[in-house]
Amino acid sequence: MAIQIAPSILNADLANLAAEIRRIPSADWVHIDVMDGHFVPNLSLGLPVVESLAKSIALPMDCHLMIEDPDRWAPGYIDAGAKSVTFHIEAASKPGQIAKDVRAAGGRVGMAFKPGTPLTPYLDLIPLMDMILIMTVEPGFGGQPFLVHSLIKVEEARREIARHGGQIWLQVDGGVTLNTIERCARAGADVFVAGSAVYGAEEPNRMVAELRAKATDSFGS
Repeated sequence: MAIQIAPSILNADLANLAAEIRRIPSADWVHIDVMDGHFVPNLSLGLPVVESLAKSIALPMDCHLMIEDPDRWAPGYIDAGAKSVTFHIEAASKPGQIAKDVRAAGGRVGMAFKPGTPLTPYLDLIPLMDMILIMTVEPGFGGQPFLVHSLIKVEEARREIARHGGQIWLQVDGGVTLNTIERCARAGADVFVAGSAVYGAEEPNRMVAELRAKATDSFGS
């Protein structure tokens, strides 16, 4: 399974987003954190910025919706130019319908879990998704330390994905660095969101390559 690196622009220069994204040409995705100040205690980018970026960048956008009422808003991010939208199960009223609506709009759909949210009540939804996101920090702010106990949930998610079969990606987001990505890959993750590690590096694109190499060497080992 191919390893994918999706740098988060939360720690990039927000005044020059298109230029910042062009600094990571070898990335697979650019990860857009969408926060409404209600579901999480922070505000960030929204639909107008995604629509503007779609006209200016080559990398596909993966929008992580840390917002209330994703049932209403999720398909609009595909219409705005994103290729993938991930909603939080804690905020969704009808997650199966969100998956249908996002796919009908032409995008991939992911389902995200906060660190304290168990997978067990939602196992029947996994086959309806293109990606499962396990948060390895509390959502809302970049630069937080990695929560090691989240790896147990990553392992559980990988087992469930294997049980269902298909090509469901398993993403981790939060505290992903050269020191933690190996453990995430060994636990079964294959898509990695890294913000501070990439944009805090002297050469962001080289860091993308280093993260990819470490994850590739460790995946499933």
